Amino acid sequence: MKNTHRAAALVMALAAGAAVQAQPLAEIKVSYQPALYWSLPFHIATEKGWWAEVGLKPVFSTFPAGVPQIAASASKSWDVGGTGGVPAVLGHVRFGIKTIGVSNDESAGNALLARKDVADRFAKDPASIKGQTIVLTSNSTGDYAVQSCLKKWGIAKADVTIKNMGQAEIISAMSSNNADLGGLWAPNIYTLEEKAGGRVLCSGKEGSAFVPGALIARGDYAEQNPENVAKFLAVYLRAQGWAHAHKTEAIAMMKKFYEQGGVTISEASMRKEFDTRPTYTLAQQLQNMDRGKGASTADGWFGAIGEFMKGTGAIQAVPQSGDYITDAFMKRVAADPKLREFANKTN
Repeated sequence: MKNTHRAAALVMALAAGAAVQAQPLAEIKVSYQPALYWSLPFHIATEKGWWAEVGLKPVFSTFPAGVPQIAASASKSWDVGGTGGVPAVLGHVRFGIKTIGVSNDESAGNALLARKDVADRFAKDPASIKGQTIVLTSNSTGDYAVQSCLKKWGIAKADVTIKNMGQAEIISAMSSNNADLGGLWAPNIYTLEEKAGGRVLCSGKEGSAFVPGALIARGDYAEQNPENVAKFLAVYLRAQGWAHAHKTEAIAMMKKFYEQGGVTISEASMRKEFDTRPTYTLAQQLQNMDRGKGASTADGWFGAIGEFMKGTGAIQAVPQSGDYITDAFMKRVAADPKLREFANKTN
């Protein structure tokens, strides 16, 4: 009789497991910019099959920069994703996009570069940048970093001519001696350094600008699908934690991922991505967004970006951080034992 009961219990358990496995995966549309350090976790999670482990089926869409990415949210072409801190703020103002986490500290990964044959002159005398033309991608983290560097040197935006270009165009213009100064973000910085001898004059970090990368979600999607948003965050955090725990393998995956996006840089530069771009665990994410004693650390980071954007005329007023920066979904990850364990795994 005992054996009969055991057999029946085993059959029921197997049937239950099969039913769970048979449940359809929830489609989630993920947007990002390819061949970037903070978007590598999406690639890792896909290669490792981690999306399906939490019941998600990602459908990816990629964009060359943040502004077209956030504009695409109007047509609901994506649900969640990653972008720069500047487009994240712009995305809230124009489309109600929520910032649900910080992908990395990319202060050192956004910079003003000079062509090699004029770099020494500008480095020795930054004031000589007055009257020059700087090519950059407007309303981007690169723009934010460049403006912080100009401010450090006492140079007003009106003292230079700003020309808006995509990152690939900037690299082309500087490589062909058609531009002396450009605002770039990594790994485009390394491409210009390695292929054309470009030189960093000043990064956002050196200009005292904290440049956070943002994890984002469409406001209406997040409200209607909070569990999926929490699962998305758990997958991202696991892949990011795994990358740091297995750097050699992660760099091999980064090489493949970057090449798929048309970027080829040295292993030394890929290692620099890891070494200069701090990331945050689940506990650190919650700490960064904690408002228990007033404004959070993240409120300060994005508030400074809001002030910059108001100064450029991109937005009319600095938005209240509490209207778009939310820790609700990180808290949901932390409150779910299975998701919390999944997010904190490094294997």
